[in-house]
Amino acid sequence: MIKVQGLSKSYGQFQAVDDVTFTAQAGRVTGFLGPNGAGKSTVMRMMVGLTVPTSGTATIGGHRYADIPNPGRHVGLLLDASAQHGGRTGREVLTLSARTMGLPASRVDEMLELVGLSGSESKRRVKNYSLGMRQRLGIANALLGDPSVLILDEPANGLDPAGIHWMRGLLTGFAAEGGAVLLSSHLLNEVELIADEMILIGRGKIVAQGDKQSLANSAGGGPATLVAGEQPGALGDALTRAGLAFAPAGSGFRVQAQPIEVGRVAQQANLVLADLRPAEGGLEQLFLTLTADTQRDAPAGVSTSPSAPTQGAEA
Repeated sequence: MIKVQGLSKSYGQFQAVDDVTFTAQAGRVTGFLGPNGAGKSTVMRMMVGLTVPTSGTATIGGHRYADIPNPGRHVGLLLDASAQHGGRTGREVLTLSARTMGLPASRVDEMLELVGLSGSESKRRVKNYSLGMRQRLGIANALLGDPSVLILDEPANGLDPAGIHWMRGLLTGFAAEGGAVLLSSHLLNEVELIADEMILIGRGKIVAQGDKQSLANSAGGGPATLVAGEQPGALGDALTRAGLAFAPAGSGFRVQAQPIEVGRVAQQANLVLADLRPAEGGLEQLFLTLTADTQRDAPAGVSTSPSAPTQGAEA
């Protein structure tokens, strides 16, 4: 488990991180989301002792990272995929890490196979790797010591769609086996697919945190569904009888309920549906609204004034 309590970091008059508090539980993927420059990387660097906090604490499994013996056996890190020595081969990078952690050479081969770096690729110098290959090597290095905690900063950068799909399965599998994953990204839609908990940060402050459902509910008065049927009038009557609030939307309705609830109402009324899906804009709209004043390109309809909301499901 990762526990961050009151972490702050200032550089002179600039407050990069301001009183950040959260927990990342074992057996779950925690998404750490925010615009570029929001403070995500600074928080992660403070967690592992690479940046000294102005105030606050961060523990992993109840210990400061600096106090963990042979930390690579307990905590897997990927904070910068380009931080490896460019003159070494991928195999050399992993071999040096394995020797440092007291691991057998066979573990290097296991990790190269796991992340899909072929024998010839592992013998190439890192400076000749694409960004996606460096990400794979970084993930291999993070997993080398068979840790129980993963801390990953923007690991999907440079990966192609197949690579992102692979990484998604890898991280959900790691969490399913009891590991704790803290995954930072500015790509909300990608993290939303795998994260059990999400933490939103803007201008160094936590603006919302919670599970996907609670955040989606806070985005606009609860979950919403788009539905259309062969008999719109009968569908509207059925929704009214069920006590569900709805409004016209396209050829159907936008209903303030989960898709499964709307589908059940239609089934009970023996109605054929042409469309049934979650309404767009929930978590993404919440994210854009809460971090609007940190965006370089403000989306239409989102206020960037100081009066924009600063509290989410749990601040």
